[in-house]
Order: sequence, then structure tokens, then C-alpha cells
Amino acid sequence: MVEEMNNEVTKIKSFSVGEIVTGKVSKVEDKQAFVDVGFKVDGIVPISELSSLHVEKVSDVLSVDDELELKVLKVEDDELILSKRAVQAEKAWDELQQAYDSGQILEVEVADVVKGGLVVDLGVRGFIPASLVERHFVEDFSDYKGKKLRLKVEEIDKENNKLILSQRAVLDEELEGRKRSVLQSLKAGDIVEGKVQRLTDFGAFIDVGGVDGLVHISQLAHHRVDKPSDVVKEGENVKVKILSVDQDSERVSLSIKDTQPGPWEAFSGTVSTGDVLDGTVRRLVSFGAFVELAPGVEGLVHISQIANRHIGTPSEVLSEGETVQVKVLDVNIQEKRISLSIRDLLEKEDTSDEDYQAYEASKQDDQSGFSLGDMIGDQLKKYKN
Repeated sequence: MVEEMNNEVTKIKSFSVGEIVTGKVSKVEDKQAFVDVGFKVDGIVPISELSSLHVEKVSDVLSVDDELELKVLKVEDDELILSKRAVQAEKAWDELQQAYDSGQILEVEVADVVKGGLVVDLGVRGFIPASLVERHFVEDFSDYKGKKLRLKVEEIDKENNKLILSQRAVLDEELEGRKRSVLQSLKAGDIVEGKVQRLTDFGAFIDVGGVDGLVHISQLAHHRVDKPSDVVKEGENVKVKILSVDQDSERVSLSIKDTQPGPWEAFSGTVSTGDVLDGTVRRLVSFGAFVELAPGVEGLVHISQIANRHIGTPSEVLSEGETVQVKVLDVNIQEKRISLSIRDLLEKEDTSDEDYQAYEASKQDDQSGFSLGDMIGDQLKKYKN
């Protein structure tokens, strides 16, 4: 009998704190599980030592006969306290450190939504701050529970049990990859489709395949533009010409103006020498006045063609913004030059006045009852007699 008892004693294992043991679940209660690890009594795994995350009931994560790897937390003659969480954490910290060092992407299911972000279980509790979940602002995270995310380790501190993760880092990296690819594909001179992202005082930013390019205000239209919103709207799709691409600074210069017919091309064929047009005086210079005939099309009235008298400066007769009638003297669309005259129209008016005065004089002759010819005729008759 004594010999049998001694044999039973030799079968009972002895353990020390910190040791890793394996066993099989023998009983499951609400707040703890019992595990047979070969000790004289079954070891106890408290609910708090099951997972790095909160567990409502032990039965949610364990069943009888589950085989577990556990860490010894406490050893007494009649009590053995074990931890499943501690074993998972030991392995997890090493793997997470490797993931952090290599930049590895981890695919993990969201375990819980908490104030300020999301929680995941990676063997240790990982936290994803709200600002690191997406590239855009998220109002409500309630739909994220149970959703799988691709994460990178943002910060790791084993001593303080701190693990910060980021999905935004993954999204940013992917976006940068797409941007580099797009930048390499863009060539100066190409015309591509883009979408207006935002407007500033100095121009419009256009998304072309994931890369934002700038259309400077001077490149929005052929005519003068006071503010970009007069020409384009946010969200609008537009055609743009690529002016230049700087791979290093990731800057792309674009033009909307260069994708549209120029004002001179549109004006071509609509005007000929001798035509009389209405225009607006845009600029006065020492040698004449520039008159706008159509948006982006200006002709020059030389100082000698402004008045039918000598003037010292154009401002003696004209003012900027004034509407005037001009006569086309010469048109050269290719060189974008139109010569105009105001004087020719004034001289025509003067000639009309002279004709009218002559007409009035002839009417007076008719009313007197005789003409100059009649008087000369009478004198000739007297001379003959």
C-alpha cells in the first residue's frame, strides 16, 4: 500500500512560478476554468487571465477538453493559479516587435469600439485611435465592430503594456504608391481628365488620377479671371493640359486654358477690314489705346487714329472702360494684331455734315426763285444786246 502511495506521489508534477505548462480543461464555470496539468489539484484560470480583452463568461472562450498552454502565476500546496493571457502576451510582444521593425501589415478583426477609437486583440490589447482609423473623419464607429482592418504597428512599449496601431498608415502608404505611379505616367503636353478638389485665391487644385495638380489663376481661361470660382466649381470634372511634372516635389502644373480654343481662333473669320465694331477701351498707353473687341481679343487704335485733330496723349479723348465705335483697318489673326481707327468714323461724320450743309444751301437757292445760273444768263443777254 505504501509503495502504491509513493508511486502516486511521484506521478504528481511540481511547478514553479513563471513556468509554462500544458493542460486540458476539466471544468468551466462563469468566472473561472479548471485545468488538469498533472498537479495534485486542478489548476485555476481566472476569467481575467483568459484574454487581454474583457470576457463576460468563461464559456464564451473555453470548453471542456480544450488543450491550453498556460503560465504559472502562483503555486501552493492546494492551489495552482494559471494564466492563458500571459502566454499569449509573451509570444505576441515578440511577434509585434518584428512586425514593427519590418513594417508588416496585420489583418485583425475589431473586438470593440471604445471612446476615442477601436480595440483589437493581438495576444495583447491593441488600440487604434480614431484619427488613425481612416484618412477621412469618421463620425460614428459603431459599424466597425467585427470588421477586419489592415494595420501597422505605430507604437510599441512592452514595459508599459502599450500598443498603438494604425490603418491610416497603410492607406497613406498605398496612396503614395499610387501617386508615384501616376506621376511617372504623366507627361508634359498630355491632356487628361481631372476633378476640381478645392479652390484658392491663386488657382484651383485638380485631382488627376490621385495626384493633385495646380491650375494657376492665369491658366484658368484666356480672359482675365478675378477669382477661380467664376470659372470652375469644386467637384466639377474638367479637361486639363499637363504643363510640367516635378517628380521630386510631386508638383504638377496644369492648364485649363490650353485645352480650349483661344479667343483669337474663335474671333477668326468674324471680322474683316472695313468693319465697324463696338469695343471697350481697356488700356491707354503713350502711343494709343487698346480696345477689347471680344473676351481676350484687343486691337490697337494708334494715337494718330484716335481723333481728327492732333492730341498729345490718348487720355485727352478716351477713358479706360469707355465704350467706343472703331473701324477695322487691318486684321492679322496669326500674329494676333488688329489695327483700328476712331478717326475714320469721325471724318465720315464730318463729311456727312458738309453734305447736309450743301443740301440746306441748295434748298435756300430754290426758295429765292432763281439760281446763280439764271443771274449769269441774264447778264450775258444784256451784254449781247
